[in-house]
Amino acid sequence: MLNRTYRLLTLLLLVAITQVTAQQQPLFRNAQAPVNARVQDLLKALTLEEKISLLGYQNPAIDRLQIPTYNWWNEALHGIARAGEATIYPQAIGMSATFNQALVQEVANTISTEARAKYNLSVAMNRRLWYMGLDFWTPNINLFRDPRWGRGQETYGEDPFLTASIGTSFITGLQGTDPAHLKTAACAKHFAVHSGPEADRHTFNVLIDEKDLRETYLYAFKHLVDANVASVMCAYNRVNGEPCCTGKTLLQTILRDEWNFNGQVVTDCGALNDIYARHKAIPTRLETAVAAVKAHVNMECGTILQEDVKEAVTKGMLTQADVDSALVENLRTQMKLGMFDDNGLAPYNRYGADSVHNDYHITLARKAAEQGMVLLKNNGVLPLQPEKYSSIMVLGSNAAAPDALVANYHGINGNLVTFAEGIAAAAGPATAVQYDMGSDYKDTVHFGGIWAAENSDVSIAVIGLTPVLEGEEGDAFLSASGGDKATLSLPASQIAFMKKLRAAHKKPLIAVVTAGSAVDISAIEPYADAIILAWYPGEQGGRALADIVFGKVSPSGRLPVTFYRSLSDLPDYKDYSMKGRTYRYYNGPVQYPFGFGLSYTSFNYGWSQAPKADYKLRDTIRVSVNVTNAGSYDGDEVVQVYIRYPQVDRMPLKELKAFKRVTVNKGGQQTVELSIPVSDLQKWDLNTHQWKLYKGQYTVAVGKNANEMVLEKGFVVK
Repeated sequence: MLNRTYRLLTLLLLVAITQVTAQQQPLFRNAQAPVNARVQDLLKALTLEEKISLLGYQNPAIDRLQIPTYNWWNEALHGIARAGEATIYPQAIGMSATFNQALVQEVANTISTEARAKYNLSVAMNRRLWYMGLDFWTPNINLFRDPRWGRGQETYGEDPFLTASIGTSFITGLQGTDPAHLKTAACAKHFAVHSGPEADRHTFNVLIDEKDLRETYLYAFKHLVDANVASVMCAYNRVNGEPCCTGKTLLQTILRDEWNFNGQVVTDCGALNDIYARHKAIPTRLETAVAAVKAHVNMECGTILQEDVKEAVTKGMLTQADVDSALVENLRTQMKLGMFDDNGLAPYNRYGADSVHNDYHITLARKAAEQGMVLLKNNGVLPLQPEKYSSIMVLGSNAAAPDALVANYHGINGNLVTFAEGIAAAAGPATAVQYDMGSDYKDTVHFGGIWAAENSDVSIAVIGLTPVLEGEEGDAFLSASGGDKATLSLPASQIAFMKKLRAAHKKPLIAVVTAGSAVDISAIEPYADAIILAWYPGEQGGRALADIVFGKVSPSGRLPVTFYRSLSDLPDYKDYSMKGRTYRYYNGPVQYPFGFGLSYTSFNYGWSQAPKADYKLRDTIRVSVNVTNAGSYDGDEVVQVYIRYPQVDRMPLKELKAFKRVTVNKGGQQTVELSIPVSDLQKWDLNTHQWKLYKGQYTVAVGKNANEMVLEKGFVVK
């Protein structure tokens, strides 16, 4: 009886202690309370000085409220970057080349899993580190409008629809599907009309009309906003005279008012400094701070807001309500990430070291690299039959180069598999595999490995670019154009090297090209029996290449950009008009069209359900296509659906509006169903400044790529 009474008293005491603790706990730490109520409670608890201190990316600790320091600057373009061990997936352009939304979403899901694990582990050690946070300034959904842009490798290509589709999948994987919480916070950047020249990005003023702005440059941003991306990053440049980070048109009229975006706006790093110091669009630093707050910038990657907003309030240029309005989105994002929950956000608070760079993530990186590599030429030599080749020579400047795998904004780990290593491992110990660097990026006379290649059964030459030759200003330190490319040409030394290899023997010669963009393949095409575009394929690039070369998988990557014959086919680099750019508006000859990619097998198409005869605005075009594998290998096909528009001024020549990757075994057939909302066929009317569905004759064209249609059916929009 005494024991029972004792247990009852103990229980009552614990309940009382819990109730007292709950009463003492501030509302902003109550994980069960509504997010907005928690945000308002924290706003009331903060002093003006503390609020201002939280407007920059380096948040100081607020000890009296037990709020630790936090650094918002974080990157995860194709895996967690700059933060130690992490899985390295293919560069963004290579992931886009998979045309596989489900795969991209799962890649991003594993990236956010690693982020949670690394955050949990570092915080447990009281390490509040740069690049170890839970928000990510990714993806880069700017349009890759010109192959000269070095940062184009960070994007999903030249097509607005593909960019929107892949970008939406990526942010869904990063953020999760819980509407009340965020696994991690994604950021759509750089808003907007930002795609070079890299050397001028801090001063450039883009002149663009509303039609190209709305139909091309803002298309993907609108889709990611509709998908509830947590953050949008404003760009360095000006658009029609307005700085992107203080101008009314982009941040207020379009983003907030039209699109109803209620997330966080963050500046590109140092963008506010550019406005007064380089653009000279606003006279002073103080006035720039005021303009940014009034434009609803919430977070600066810089220090101007933290250092100047207090003076602006003192002088009456800003109010405390303005400061609250700027800060509230930052706090809401942190609340949704669980940063003010006592034990972190469940279930992600349980992730640990076994969630970082594990076997599943490594396998996924290999799969993504396999599906993104593009077969550009094959005279029948591929796939290699291992029993036919007892000796293999792997050579070339990028055959054993880690940089050609990891691209920019990358992580690091001890599991990088170079192309030479991947081929050697797949060939096995009974095959004589040799490696030689062969050539560098400059010497057009002296080469290595030629004699060894001549005495091997097959040679695999890995050439191309690296992220120090193309990329972001400063990072691509060997670029002569501030990170951009002044030419489509491969290094002259590599072209001379390929000629030398071909002249030395007539045995099979396979060229593997690494790059983040379009390059001139025609210069090496005569000398290679097969050509594979590997992009920057991530840590498993070597294994993925071997899987394709030896026929473990059939190549299935597709080009997310047009490979032009010459830069002379394009307008001036600084001209942002879409006229004559990308497959949507360029009708001249090309090396390889958008959507191109060869396979080891062949596919035939037939209608299962063709489009109806006519549609209206609220309708959806639904089609289904039978895809038959008529070849000798199992393989994946990417079904691409394009729309041709009525003959109206400035309509695209054609436009991708649906796609789907499908696996079809040899001799088998799959039916692919696709749908296109008719509302997505609207175009911007410059007279009314609104979207308009033009009546007339349209065509649904199902193609292997943008220049090779295999099924077509007309319909009328009434």
